Amino acid sequence: MALKDITMGQYFPGSSPIHRLDPRAKLVALLCYIVALFLAKWFVTYAIVLGALVLVVVLSTVKPKALLRGMKPVVFLLIFTGLLNMFYTPGRTLVSFWVFTITYEGVLHAFFMVVRILMLISCTFLLTYTTSPLALTDGLESLLSPLKKLKVPVHELAMMMSIALRFIPTLIEETDKIMSAQRARGADFDSGNLIQKAKALIPLLVPLFISAFRRADELATAMECRCYHGGTGRTRMNKLSFRPADGVFMALALALAVGVGILAHAGL
Repeated sequence: MALKDITMGQYFPGSSPIHRLDPRAKLVALLCYIVALFLAKWFVTYAIVLGALVLVVVLSTVKPKALLRGMKPVVFLLIFTGLLNMFYTPGRTLVSFWVFTITYEGVLHAFFMVVRILMLISCTFLLTYTTSPLALTDGLESLLSPLKKLKVPVHELAMMMSIALRFIPTLIEETDKIMSAQRARGADFDSGNLIQKAKALIPLLVPLFISAFRRADELATAMECRCYHGGTGRTRMNKLSFRPADGVFMALALALAVGVGILAHAGL
């Protein structure tokens, strides 16, 4: 897996209907979609949830190749989760060898679990692909604004999340540069056992941490020079405003969650 395959946190500018939606509408719709995803139990409900995801991908004009490329870092997690569910779910035995038993229910459970994780990651990636970090921060802060009455630092939390997402691609690029430099000096990150590979990462992690702390210090200095003091009295150049399309999008997402819940209760 190449580091360039990690696409989390990247934003792909565009003018699609999904790009133009209010970030608050997309956050609420994402929450409803996740609820629907965890309510789905059988082929019918999973097919409905998958169909909704495919429709949003088509409307967003995000290339499926970008989503598939972003799945590469979680291949091991998917395989591990699938095997655990396949071997340790009781039911009708299909294959039995040594201490492992594969059941019919285990195969189905593993399949649904892997599909659920894939769709969960895809919908999360779609949010960052179609929403700029600044818009995402404003939308999250607006949704969490009632917590300000409880003295919760909503603006600071949203800002930290935005900065974290913004610097994921930067850190990945920095890691790739350091790995290339270390390979040019004879470093080997691929061969050897697990302990040897872990030791080989030390020349990579030390300069990466130094670079990350330097960037954090530079960012803090830049924010102080611009008289940044948190969200108190802060204004925005572009104010968020709901449009009819945002309301329709949230209503459809809510209807999806309710409909999937009803169908799942009926055993579909």
